[in-house]
Amino acid sequence: MLDINPGLIIWTIITFLLLLVVLSKFAWKPLLHALQSREQEIADALKQAEQAKKDTERMIQENKLAMAKASSETARLIAESRAVAEQLKSDIIAKANENAKRLLEHAKDEIVREKETAMTQLRNEVADLSISVAEKILDESLDSAKQKKIVDKVIQQMQNN
Repeated sequence: MLDINPGLIIWTIITFLLLLVVLSKFAWKPLLHALQSREQEIADALKQAEQAKKDTERMIQENKLAMAKASSETARLIAESRAVAEQLKSDIIAKANENAKRLLEHAKDEIVREKETAMTQLRNEVADLSISVAEKILDESLDSAKQKKIVDKVIQQMQNN
């Protein structure tokens, strides 16, 4: 059943050794070289990935700083805008009050002038009417006897003084 055949063992060993030599020369070196280059590529890819991760983290920090700076700048600009708006509002209110006072003074002056003009016209008209009425009263109601009596009375008052 089990036969040991020394010739077969020797040829098997020789074939195995030849296969090892051929494989080591033609297959293992290229396979080892391919595996080493693949290992190097993986190591390089890992290094690049690590560098990309570091760059990304650095960029994230820079973006956070830029966002914080932009946020503070925005807050500053809003505060400045509010201050300018308040100042502008105050200026507009002050100018409006000044204009209102000036218009009120002008209106008061105009009213005084108009009142004085009206009073002057009224006095003139009253004087004219008084003179007219006096002339009419004197012309119609005084006859020569009454006129003489009034003249005598005035002369007598002048003498007593």
